[in-house]
Amino acid sequence: MSSLLVTAAEVQCWSAVLAFTLVATASRNPTVEMAFQRFIMGVCLTLALTLIALWYNGEYMWGRADPRPLAVVCVIIAIAARLNIKGENVSFGANPHTISKREEE
Repeated sequence: MSSLLVTAAEVQCWSAVLAFTLVATASRNPTVEMAFQRFIMGVCLTLALTLIALWYNGEYMWGRADPRPLAVVCVIIAIAARLNIKGENVSFGANPHTISKREEE
């Protein structure tokens, strides 16, 4: 059971990192960006619960590090993933087409 929890936590960590890396690319389309934000939020909250389960079972990830602080960080990232300022998109990924149009004007 413990190795299954550790594997699940590692897969969730890498999924969140990959989605967080690609969210700027997804920001070109508001619908896709919102889907990425929801995905990151879901993965981070699930990861937080998985890390708490690891701690409860006395297991650790990556050596003897206590997983509870990482669980708190996951909750904070999940909240930040859904944070929009005044309903506007936050990331505003660079769009080469828009940049070249601005340079032409």
